[in-house]
Amino acid sequence: MAASNGLVFAAQNVLRGFLMGGADIIPGVSGGTVALILGIYERLVTAISRIDGHLFGLIAKRQWADAIEYLDVKFLATLFLGIGIGVVSLAGVMHHLLLHHHMLTLAAFFGLIAASSWLVARIVSTWNPATLVGLIGGALFAFWLVSLPMLQQPPSGLPYIFFCGVVAICAMILPGISGAFILLLLGKYAEITGLIKGALHGEINGEVIAVAGTFAVGCAVGLIGFSKLLRMLLVKFEAVTMATLAGFMIGSLRKLWPFQRDLTPEVEELKHKLYEVRPLESISLTSELLPALLVAVGAAAAVLLLDYVAQGRGKAEQLEKTLE
Repeated sequence: MAASNGLVFAAQNVLRGFLMGGADIIPGVSGGTVALILGIYERLVTAISRIDGHLFGLIAKRQWADAIEYLDVKFLATLFLGIGIGVVSLAGVMHHLLLHHHMLTLAAFFGLIAASSWLVARIVSTWNPATLVGLIGGALFAFWLVSLPMLQQPPSGLPYIFFCGVVAICAMILPGISGAFILLLLGKYAEITGLIKGALHGEINGEVIAVAGTFAVGCAVGLIGFSKLLRMLLVKFEAVTMATLAGFMIGSLRKLWPFQRDLTPEVEELKHKLYEVRPLESISLTSELLPALLVAVGAAAAVLLLDYVAQGRGKAEQLEKTLE
């Protein structure tokens, strides 16, 4: 029975990671958003924040079982396996959808995130001036952030690469803010992804190792440090933190507005394309507005339906435990 339950947990967690990996491909969508929707955000932040002195002490004493349990390795390993599978397997599909069905794809994600932000806001235990400030502040910050233009002449050198790694990974675990989008703003997305693609094809030299290593160290420092901060906020100021995270998701909807004009039709690489919001009078009611609205509403309804089913299942399991 225990082995069966373990396999079910692993399969479910790989699926969660798969969905997170797929979300990370979408401009303006964060894997942190999906983790929050799926109810594993706090566990993820807690697990990452436990990369600390106590963990290294357990490792030094060779208390492997205690170290694995403390770090929640089974959870992290299966989740990151799913993320890797999601990124690799869905990259081509999402690239095609965003390139050839841009409006309807964004409409679907707009509906998903809009409904999810409401579900996250519902988690907030108490609504008061502090939580309202968190919600509005988070929304305004994300709304401003996703409107920033890309840096055309970014600084060079390893210190800036390290900074990019720290900031991008912090954004990646924040709901509503895409780490890839932050790299685009900082002007280093093409360089970092180019290095990764080149390394996969055997193009490795001293410069590649230095840049990739510096970026990885920046990601590690940012991930561990920021997860500790998030964990502290969730423990001490849970209501305000959750309200702010919901605000991030609401503000990020600006990036997912379905009605955009392609400014670079000659460019085939999605990461190099530029879009701008179209004026309302240019949107066709029958061929654009209605289809996009139907897709967005359908996506939102799917999220709410899944939440309803999950809530019902949770109540049933709780009742069974009570009867036992």
